[in-house]
Parts: sequence; C-alpha cells; structure tokens
Amino acid sequence: MVRVMTPSVRLLPNAITVLALCAGLSAAQFALNRQFVLAIGAIGVAAVLDSLDGRIARLLDATSKMGAELDSLSDAISFGVSPALVLYIWFGDTSGIGWIVSLTFAVCIVLRLARFNTLLDVEKPPYAKEFFVGVPAPAGGLCALMPVILTLEFGEGWWSSAPVVYVWTVAIALLLISRLPTLSLKSVKVPAKAAAPLLVGVGLAAAAIIQYPLIALAAALLLYLAHIPYAVRRYQWLANHPEAWGVPLRERRAIRRSTSRLRLRRPRIRVAGNQRLGVRRTTDHVVRGVRTYPAAESQDRSRRRSWRRIGLRQRNR
Repeated sequence: MVRVMTPSVRLLPNAITVLALCAGLSAAQFALNRQFVLAIGAIGVAAVLDSLDGRIARLLDATSKMGAELDSLSDAISFGVSPALVLYIWFGDTSGIGWIVSLTFAVCIVLRLARFNTLLDVEKPPYAKEFFVGVPAPAGGLCALMPVILTLEFGEGWWSSAPVVYVWTVAIALLLISRLPTLSLKSVKVPAKAAAPLLVGVGLAAAAIIQYPLIALAAALLLYLAHIPYAVRRYQWLANHPEAWGVPLRERRAIRRSTSRLRLRRPRIRVAGNQRLGVRRTTDHVVRGVRTYPAAESQDRSRRRSWRRIGLRQRNR
C-alpha cells in the first residue's frame, strides 16, 4: 500500500525548524531584559527542537534541500548569534575584548555549519556515520554558556572572572571547528534488556531537571565534554579494525576482547649509536569465531628469536 503524504504533514519538519529559530532569537530578547535563566532555557528548547526536526523529516520521508539549508541557518542564529549575545550582555565588558570573543564564537559556529553542509555529499567509511566532526552546534552553543549557568546557580566565583570566560569561550569555539570526532546520538542503540533501567534513568533525569534545572544542565554538559577522549579512542579503533564495521555491538565487543588478549610491550633497548632494534609484534586474534595466524615467514622469524633475550614481556590478562 502506498502511503500518501499531504502537504501539511510534509511541512511539519520545517515548521519545527522555524520554532527552533524563534526560540533561539527569543534568547537574545530575554538577555536584553536581563532574564538570563529564560535565555538559557530558550536555547535549550531550540536544541531539543533541532534534534527533532531531522528525525521527523526522515520518519515522514519529507527531507528536502530547502529543509537542510533552513536547518543550518536556524542553527547559526540559535546556537551562534544568540549565545554570543547572551555572553556579551551578561558579562557587560565595554573594553572590546568581550565583543571580539563573542564574535569569534559566532564565526566558528558558522564555519562549523558550512563544513557540515560540504561533508554531506562526501563519501565516508561506514564507521564515520557514528561520529560528528567536531562538537555539534547545539552542544557548543550550550557549553559556551557554562560560566553564565554556574554564576546564576552558585554566584560569583573564579568561573565568572574575565580570563576564564574568555579562555572558555575560545576553547569551545575551537572545539566546534576542530576535527575531533564526537559521538552521534543517532547511532546509539539501546539493547532490549537495558530498556527498563534507561526509563528509570529518564525519570530521574526529569526529576533533576525540574528541581535543579541549572545544575542538571551543567552536569550534562560536563559529561558531554568528558566523553570526547572516549569518542576519539573509539574512532581510531574502528579505523584500524575494518572487520568491526557494520557488525552488531555484541560482535564488536568480542572482536575488541580478542584483539586485546595478546599485547606485547615495546622493549626498552639501548643500542650504541643511532641504530635501533626494530621488533615486529605478531598477534593472533579471533574474528567471528575464526582464528587467524600470522604468515609462515613471520612464524619462522619469531621462532629464531628468543623473547627473553630481546626483553619482551607479555601483559597479564
């Protein structure tokens, strides 16, 4: 049966994008009225709506080039211009440095979105779909407001001093345009047995947001920034293990365990002159239940060597 989509339903994703744009612009209006809690809340609402419009468009098969361009323009205003204005108005710096920092952040957001649009048509390896290149615009816009969040919750402190605010804003701006991989929530899959604990966690998170909204938001942003080293390590591991591309998570864990069973430390051997002893490490691993061994030539070469002579030690499991 062919599903007929009415024009009004196909416009729903674009309508959500426009609502996100309105929420982002309202944050600037709240900041002008010194209502910074409402300004942060408006940017948070824009982030939630931004995460919904793309999913709804794919669900309704209503994706379009106009929708993609509208989404990028909305993100540039909601997570680039509005947070920059909120920071500038909140800090009240009249020396000009604050405006330069805010302007730098807004420019980095625009550059990040422009790069994202250019990478849409570039062919990528399968594992790259699980990651973003750099910090996404919604996360960057909210992370830049961390000094404002901490000051509203705990009052003045070292986090509200001028050097800290400037360095923090520039650091987030650099993360936006960096090449560091960050995990995409689109690729996160929850196993069936973890559904109940996840729902309990969602309930606890909702209660924390209701009772302590600013603390909950600050904790979520810090956890997001703390996951970046894990995302980099996971990206590098997938790049070096093509056998793990496109396999279920359980099989990927099995591959990781099998490849980490035998790891040899590099020998610390001091050789006179500039000569160094190169030692090739040979490992065997299990891929989908099939054990692979090194080539016969490398086996003969390894038999001639004495592991104790060259100082290699096998790690304990």
